[in-house]
Amino acid sequence: MTCNNLPSQFIERLHLLYTDTDFKHLLHAFETKPLPSFRTNTIKTNSETLTTSLTEQGFEIEKVDWYTDAFILKNKSVRELTETKEYKRGFLYIQNLSSMIPALVLNPKPEEKVLDLTAAPGSKTTHIAALMQNTGELTANDLSFKRLFKLKENLNHMGVTNTKVLNLPGESFWKNLPEYFDRALVDAPCSMEGRITCDDPKTYQDWSTKKIKQLSKLQKYLLRSAIAATKIGGIIVYSSCTLSPEENEEVIEWVVNKSPDALTVEKIALPGVQLQSGLPSWKKKRFLTTQNTERIFPNATMEGFFIAKIHKTASTLPQT
Repeated sequence: MTCNNLPSQFIERLHLLYTDTDFKHLLHAFETKPLPSFRTNTIKTNSETLTTSLTEQGFEIEKVDWYTDAFILKNKSVRELTETKEYKRGFLYIQNLSSMIPALVLNPKPEEKVLDLTAAPGSKTTHIAALMQNTGELTANDLSFKRLFKLKENLNHMGVTNTKVLNLPGESFWKNLPEYFDRALVDAPCSMEGRITCDDPKTYQDWSTKKIKQLSKLQKYLLRSAIAATKIGGIIVYSSCTLSPEENEEVIEWVVNKSPDALTVEKIALPGVQLQSGLPSWKKKRFLTTQNTERIFPNATMEGFFIAKIHKTASTLPQT
């Protein structure tokens, strides 16, 4: 298994992004599929009950030290896990560890009003609902009508009852509910570079710098919309599963510069998680607002990821 088939332009960009040592580690990560991981659905059960039952069925499970409800599956396949009664009853959600981080950083509280702007298929929505203890008001929005079926199916399977599903353009969502939410998540549609697997051409066959440019524009407007839909004093989390600076640091720099007196990028505290600080520059662009953003380097258990936590301190709505 080699990475010789990856787009040459993609490889060139990685050389610009990383040191030679990190570049070699990155290619190794692309050659190795991360170990399966899952989290307990605390709406229906608890981790002690779940792991005891799975262990009795022969599953070797490793507890994740930075999140008490997350586990790595060491000895069996995802398919075998989906055949258990625990999976079929919605006691667990199979999810990469990196994908669990946005909801943890968002840190939603019971009884709050929370927005998941690009929610389908629902991995982070169901996680947020569990952290809210299935209370309050969670709004899950997605533009893709087709993907909403999977979102609704996952919400139902996990026993989520505090969520309403909407099918609105994310870029203009704020017009419907201006400065309404306590917290908002934008897990943006992206080029998914952090999920590339060398032996699976489907994970990189559509990659192009043109697509990155298009996605970057969309991501900026989605994030700005989520910020406008969030109350003064609220928290907005932006995340992506890609390595592209245009889709990560550039998005944060752009949106903060649109409202520099109203937005602060806050430090992310995740003890036990290996994080890399956001890039200070990319090619000829310097980023002055991204020192508190974080990247996750792909490894044996985690996909490549980017995350930023924004605190809104003043209104960003257009002045009338």
